[in-house]
Amino acid sequence: MLKPLIALVTAGSVLTACGGWRDSRVNPSNWFGPSTPAPVEAAASEDVNPLIPNSSGKGLFARPDPKDRSILITQVTELKVEPTTTGAIISVVGVANRQGAFNTELRPIVTPENTEAGILAYAFRVVYPEDATPQGPVQTRTIREAVSVSRQDLAGIKVIRVEAKEGALETRRR
Repeated sequence: MLKPLIALVTAGSVLTACGGWRDSRVNPSNWFGPSTPAPVEAAASEDVNPLIPNSSGKGLFARPDPKDRSILITQVTELKVEPTTTGAIISVVGVANRQGAFNTELRPIVTPENTEAGILAYAFRVVYPEDATPQGPVQTRTIREAVSVSRQDLAGIKVIRVEAKEGALETRRR
């Protein structure tokens, strides 16, 4: 054990004393030259967040945007506006044309005429199954939906209106 250790130490000291290893191409520290300054191209003057990737269209495995299959509910039967500490909750009851309606939504209707007149309008929309479903009694087709509105959104609003396929309901501020 002593003889191989002595041979290894002797070979290591002989090779380190040799100046050729430092400049040889076999030495990994010589594979790249010394660093030198390089000019940098100026970045665009717009504010760019480097953490958000640039959106350059759809990716290879991206799904297409889903089609909007929602339609207006058949009838709106009840509209309530209940005040809260942060604004109000608009509760709506509607009757669908047939059973199985899902994905209900009170979608805001924003038009210049509505904003000038102080009207907050919503469209009561539902999605029906693709397969045929029975019409059934009114109790099985009744759908409830609500939306919360902040005080800032209610500022200047005089009328809240919810539209359906067969009419609309509205309530006025007292």
